[in-house]
Amino acid sequence: MSRAGLPAFAVVTAAYWAFMLTDGALRMLVLLHFNMLGFTPVQLAFLFVLYEVAGIVTNLAAGWIGARFGLALTLRMGLAVQIAALLALAALDPAWGVALSVVWVMAVQGLSGVAKDLTKMASKSAVKRLAPPEGLFRWVAALTGSKNAVKGLGFLLGAALMALAGFHAAVLGMAAVLAAILLAVLVAMPPGLSMGRKGEKFTEFLSGSRNINWLSAARVFLFGARDVWFVVGIPVYFTAVLSDGTDEGRRLAFFLVGGFMAVWVMLYGAVQAAAPRVLRAGTRPDSALIRDASRWAAVLALVPAVLAAAVWAQVPALTAVLVLGLLVFGAVFAVNSALHSFLILSFSTDERVTRDVGFYYMANAAGRLAGTLMSGLTFQAGGLVLVLVTAAAMLAASALCAARLR
Repeated sequence: MSRAGLPAFAVVTAAYWAFMLTDGALRMLVLLHFNMLGFTPVQLAFLFVLYEVAGIVTNLAAGWIGARFGLALTLRMGLAVQIAALLALAALDPAWGVALSVVWVMAVQGLSGVAKDLTKMASKSAVKRLAPPEGLFRWVAALTGSKNAVKGLGFLLGAALMALAGFHAAVLGMAAVLAAILLAVLVAMPPGLSMGRKGEKFTEFLSGSRNINWLSAARVFLFGARDVWFVVGIPVYFTAVLSDGTDEGRRLAFFLVGGFMAVWVMLYGAVQAAAPRVLRAGTRPDSALIRDASRWAAVLALVPAVLAAAVWAQVPALTAVLVLGLLVFGAVFAVNSALHSFLILSFSTDERVTRDVGFYYMANAAGRLAGTLMSGLTFQAGGLVLVLVTAAAMLAASALCAARLR
């Protein structure tokens, strides 16, 4: 990366890290708080529905906003909207009934979803703008991997804040920290990001690239397969297994579940950052990396299939088997995700990068929405076995879509 582009990349990365720390903590706070209040798995899943629905719409709009008004403004908008979401969530009144609480949190999560995708689109597109072509995979893997490591810390932070400070104090504290980050970005953003083009039309969001369309389809199933167990199934299952029903037991379970989710995401981020070395990207042509997208998805599909068989058979030390299996899942998933993140930037042109990245992350949000809904529904209908079987089927579909890349 050039000396001119490095300061802008550093500021973008720092802002993205701060945002993802609060994003991970907020998700864990909401999940644990409402699980403690007795919400069912389906009700917990619905709390996050608008978060994912907002992502589908926002990514299309964010692609146009980035192209029309520039990436710096898009990044600032994402941070400002997240602050507004945190302040709105802090206004939640414990005296409200279940229906009103669910509607309020769904709306706030929708606002947070808008913020997340504005920030993500700006940050990922900035890599295409600032990184040299020969180092593109390495830079995008470093940004994505470090972001997920920070988000993992957010899960741990959210669990710790829930146990030590309580829901409302934690949310207000995160809003204050993010406001300081936004102020720093407003004051210190160096030049280097795109400033936008006045002639951009909102209707030009669809891609004519066959590869981008098939990669986006593969992304739908890849992230749906992750969230079908990640959002509700595994956290609720582990909380039930680890808690003895007392207040002290629940607090301990919060720490253990949050700690596991944090370690999972941090290891996932570390593997993402190392993906170019794992795939030997520096010595292999892009055509070989394109073929890898299908092969690695097929390997990943085997992991939840094996875990589903283990849960169905009630093998000895099942909790330990699940923990080990999910860590393996995270490592293989990280390679898949990093490869997708590189391919979308590789397939995009400089003129359409914000559009194509927005379209691709719209597909990502659609997969997360499907996975979020299926997480609550499958866990309530068939327990952990059905959750894991559904994840395996979605990964097989992802591998078939990736096989169509050329």
